[in-house]
Amino acid sequence: MCKRKKDPYLGLFNLVGGKIEDSENGPSAAYRELWEETGISSANIELHHLMDFRYFYQECWVEVYVGKLKSDVILQDEVNELFWSDLNHNFFGQKYAGEGNIGHMVEQVKLYEKEIFNITK
Repeated sequence: MCKRKKDPYLGLFNLVGGKIEDSENGPSAAYRELWEETGISSANIELHHLMDFRYFYQECWVEVYVGKLKSDVILQDEVNELFWSDLNHNFFGQKYAGEGNIGHMVEQVKLYEKEIFNITK
């Protein structure tokens, strides 16, 4: 996660991400943004497309990707301060950006972890 240094959501905790460039598809942008903002490369993680949000009034489309690290990594801050967070927090709380979206995303990962990561146990 990161602590935002600018608006929107200045000072709140958020997930890392960014915009899809014209020459990219969603997964390519997700890997690029993850690398730019954290130093985590595609060699460190396999991302899975979890969900999309469409905001009609803001004319915005958000693609959400999730993954599990293959090994430990050292984070490299780009702009925002980065930190690790376990999944045992109230991500719907006031210190998190996105009007509850982060909480919703985390709950979906918890509910469908076996399917997302192909866990057979």
